[in-house]
Amino acid sequence: MKVPGTKFFSGLKGKPLVEVEELPLLPLRELVLFPQTIIQVFLTYRQGTSAVEEALRRDARLFAVCQKPQDSSSTQAETYSVGSVARIIQHLRLPDGTYRVVLQGEYRAEMKSRLEGWEPAMALIEAINIRGLEEAPGPETSALMRAVQKSFSLYAELSKKVSTDTIAAVEKTDNPERLANLVCNSLALKAERKIALIGIADMEKRLETILETLESENEIFGIQKNISGKVKSRMDKNQREYYLHEQLKEINKELGKDTAEDEFADLEKLLEEKHLPEEIFVKAHKEIARLRKLQPFSPEAGVLRGYLEWIADLPWAEYSPGTENSSGDLGEAEKILDEDHFNMRKAKERIIEFIAVHRLKPAIKGPILCFVGPPGTGKTSLGKSVARALGRRFVRISLGGVRDEAEIRGHRKTYVGALPGKIIQSMRKAGAMNPVFLLDEIDKLSNDYRGDPSSALLEVLDPEQNFSFTDHYMEVPYDLSKVLFIATANSLHTIPYPLLDRMEIIEIPGYGEHEKLAIAQKFLVPKELEENGLAGAKINFTDECIREIIRHWTSESGVRSLEREIARCVRRVAKDAVKKDYGLTPEKPISSFKKSIGQKDLEKLLGRHKYKNDLVFLEARVGVSYGLAWTETGGTMLPVETSSFEGSGDLIITGNLGDVMKESARIALSWLRSVQGRYNFQVKDVGKTNFHVHVPEGAIPKDGPSAGVTLAASLLSTLCHIPPKPGIAMTGELTLTGRILPIGGLKEKLLAAIRNGMQEVLLPEDNREDWAELDKEIKSSIKVSFVESAEDAFTLLFSEEVLRKDKTVRKK
Repeated sequence: MKVPGTKFFSGLKGKPLVEVEELPLLPLRELVLFPQTIIQVFLTYRQGTSAVEEALRRDARLFAVCQKPQDSSSTQAETYSVGSVARIIQHLRLPDGTYRVVLQGEYRAEMKSRLEGWEPAMALIEAINIRGLEEAPGPETSALMRAVQKSFSLYAELSKKVSTDTIAAVEKTDNPERLANLVCNSLALKAERKIALIGIADMEKRLETILETLESENEIFGIQKNISGKVKSRMDKNQREYYLHEQLKEINKELGKDTAEDEFADLEKLLEEKHLPEEIFVKAHKEIARLRKLQPFSPEAGVLRGYLEWIADLPWAEYSPGTENSSGDLGEAEKILDEDHFNMRKAKERIIEFIAVHRLKPAIKGPILCFVGPPGTGKTSLGKSVARALGRRFVRISLGGVRDEAEIRGHRKTYVGALPGKIIQSMRKAGAMNPVFLLDEIDKLSNDYRGDPSSALLEVLDPEQNFSFTDHYMEVPYDLSKVLFIATANSLHTIPYPLLDRMEIIEIPGYGEHEKLAIAQKFLVPKELEENGLAGAKINFTDECIREIIRHWTSESGVRSLEREIARCVRRVAKDAVKKDYGLTPEKPISSFKKSIGQKDLEKLLGRHKYKNDLVFLEARVGVSYGLAWTETGGTMLPVETSSFEGSGDLIITGNLGDVMKESARIALSWLRSVQGRYNFQVKDVGKTNFHVHVPEGAIPKDGPSAGVTLAASLLSTLCHIPPKPGIAMTGELTLTGRILPIGGLKEKLLAAIRNGMQEVLLPEDNREDWAELDKEIKSSIKVSFVESAEDAFTLLFSEEVLRKDKTVRKK
């Protein structure tokens, strides 16, 4: 359907108007016909052509109404209920059966019912305000008409789409109905809004609605005009600047001072001084040649200029001062590492080995190390110390929460605001080819629909590939083989295996009490005194005071909480010093302030104890055994309680245990049933007895296989009604045949046993080598017995009463 144009007329011709009549229904697509207007339409659809043919058989009149938007699922076109009665004043049937007709609107009408059952559809219509064309307007209506005419004149001026004939017709009309129809027909509104305007019967209300619509459209036109003016002004300014720059360029050429050529020459000189590899040098000069041909202010010129600046800023042959020709003094390196960190023997030994090999072979590839340990153990700061010991520059990026591959490899230059990835950005920041590069929190990497950053790191952390690392933005290979990469992680479980396989794992275990004491006295106390303005004062923390803070105000493997508690003490002491005017007057310099902080002062400085020892009974109890568990914050005691009662042989397990630990409990009970002939069970029928195993502190999730021997000991104690010997803790995975397998986190578990006053710990025989590597302080603090099987453990854990009388105790 097409609408070539619209004409207006002042009078009606034909038979007299009636208020109710039956007419053929003509649905118009996206078109609203108003009275006193003439439109030409092409009817290509069956409902339209049949309505025209029916009207021509009658009196050439029909009811023209706008068709509603049609869903793909609907089979019949729905129309609005209001429209116009129209007369066909011209028609032409085309060879393909379609019609071109000219319609003249007569008056508004509302469809009361639609008569279906034959073609075309017929409509029973009732006229709307049919006498409006004959009545003279009252004073209020006349005022509204003038307001509408004035607002329409402004609308025509702003829109510039209303013909002069329409404007003249609106200004001359003195009939409100005719005025409303002319204005509504000229407004550029959607069909829904025009339908609302054609259906209002009350004339004054209709004129008010039209006036509101005109004012709204005028306001929108005003805003559009304002925005267009601002945009045009900005474009004119940019155009003016472009012309001025072009004129300045021509003037500089006449004077022999071409600033653009000077800029390109400086860039070429800078690239030549960088000693670029041949491939990168050729690409850079090719990009400079492209840049010369572009307008200085074009977007592509800005992208190319930024790209060349990145090439010029990156280190291509620069190394940290003195590192390539250094003597590799191992003693000096050891001294630096010991100054900054206490213990960490394995990590320090690996760095010293690297320095030694580097001295023998300077072209060695940088190792890929991964420090794994609990939070607060100094992994990140150790990376800085390694850089200082090697005399290299240090850069760090945090990978925690990174989920976009482009963070590692960068974006391609075609994207707006594109930049290289964090690897290339950090290399520019380092300014050397061989920095110490710390990848912090590598176990916190994530991934989503934007890619997997851990996969992008595979090339970075592979010594066989990283000599030609290619960033998406740079599009040229970059050599990372001289970089010493150090990654840090709290756990290895979340690191993908291909990435883990590329790194050399160095465990940084948690600190024991004696290690924390040494770290506090050597590092933490002087640091906090310096940061709180008491470096010159004579303040001393006693060893008993530090131990008390470690035991009752912290619960961690690292020293972060310990540092915070020491800082609290120092701030309270600083407050006391200021109250006494120390450091504020020449008579009382801060160096004259003295204070010794002992164990008795802690409650005043820090308040009540924050932590207590784990849930451990000093006396022996039936069904209670003590295991050891590893957590990311250190080791902890794992008490296990078991009770029995008559039932059907069920095993009830509570305490928020994971699947692996539940399986360990079932294995323990199955093994005890299989060897019940060896032990003096007091339970007559195990198959008719229910056992309830509970691990206290049920709000804390627990899982892992190393509690197997502990669960078996608790069940055996319940079966025999004999308590285990007090003061003994144990750990080890139990198999269905009674063997005890090795465990991890040995140091943290032993520290938990020592902290809670255990006298002896039963360990798997396969952990004997791990025991040998522990510090002497730990070895001297607790007794350890190694066992190969559950029978060996029960021999040490229970008295001989647990065995049957016909059995003898096995001696190890």
